[in-house]
Amino acid sequence: MQLSIGIVGLPNVGKSTLFNALTKKSVSAENYPFCTIDPSVGIVPVPDERLWKLSEFSKSKKTIPAVVEFVDIAGLVKGASEGEGLGNKFLQNIREVDAIVEVVRIFEDDKIIHVHNAVNPVSDIEVINLELVLADEETVAKRIGTIQKEVKKGDKVAMFEHEVLQKIEKHLKEGKLVNSLHLDEKESVVVKNLHLLSAKPIMYAFNKKAGGKNLDEMNDPRYAELLDFMKANNFQWVVVDARIEEELKDLEGEEKEMFRTELGGHDDGINALIKGGYALLNLITYFTTGEDETRAWTILRDSTAPVAGMAIHTDFRDKFIRAEVIHNTDLLSAGSFATAREKGLVRTEGKEYVVKDGDVIEFRI
Repeated sequence: MQLSIGIVGLPNVGKSTLFNALTKKSVSAENYPFCTIDPSVGIVPVPDERLWKLSEFSKSKKTIPAVVEFVDIAGLVKGASEGEGLGNKFLQNIREVDAIVEVVRIFEDDKIIHVHNAVNPVSDIEVINLELVLADEETVAKRIGTIQKEVKKGDKVAMFEHEVLQKIEKHLKEGKLVNSLHLDEKESVVVKNLHLLSAKPIMYAFNKKAGGKNLDEMNDPRYAELLDFMKANNFQWVVVDARIEEELKDLEGEEKEMFRTELGGHDDGINALIKGGYALLNLITYFTTGEDETRAWTILRDSTAPVAGMAIHTDFRDKFIRAEVIHNTDLLSAGSFATAREKGLVRTEGKEYVVKDGDVIEFRI
């Protein structure tokens, strides 16, 4: 499943450093034929202990994790919606991704100039989000103009769309992101067809700097204001230290943790970002496991068994008969498939079964 997350941010907030930190963890694309091979795309494995436990359980020769695509998007400046800086490229690139990670600087460093000459996380977020809102306002206004003839003729489909567009336009004019607007299933189809930027799910990455002047460690009022702002808007966020991962890219194990401590870091937050991004895309994981290979498969939450099987091959949907299912914790505690079957832990499920995160599945066609 090819879903991607765009990394955006103002200049000098650590966006490129974060992308570099993520790509240091990237995996070969050879096992993921639908992934784009491009310098600006990082194919990043999703940290998942369950995968490795299953691989050890099956003594697998090969272990393949689930992945998330992160895309490095051109930097944004105020006025991007009007073409300032690389505004047009920025907006087009965002249109092509499925979700957004906004990198927000929470460290002070005289050697790294802030584009607005002052570190103010809430203001930075408002600048980026306003550009998304303004771009969406233009898109909605154009669409309203396009369907006016059909509306005047009394076309029911056009009239419904017009009603939804007006609802969205009002929300945008209040400076609000479309992803915060409650829409029913039919209204959501209208939004999906418009490819609005602010309708995409967004997560915020607060970038700090080990050993630096970090707002969260200084009990700075700006950080308290930031947290209040995030909670008031029901935004998701993680705290990352992109530079730490980049500094420690060639180290492993205890040596890596020792140098991490020496650099003044505790956790780079990158794994939390990857997992958060996976959840942001509404994705879950199921597993297949055996002596040859243990693999994590990516599907959308609430997928039925035949749809989930498409992650492996379209035949698993078209020729689906049944699936043998067991949760990974039950399989591991049983110690073997044979014991799990004896205990009745392996279930036979049909076409209507909704796959759960952590299921181990064997499809029958």
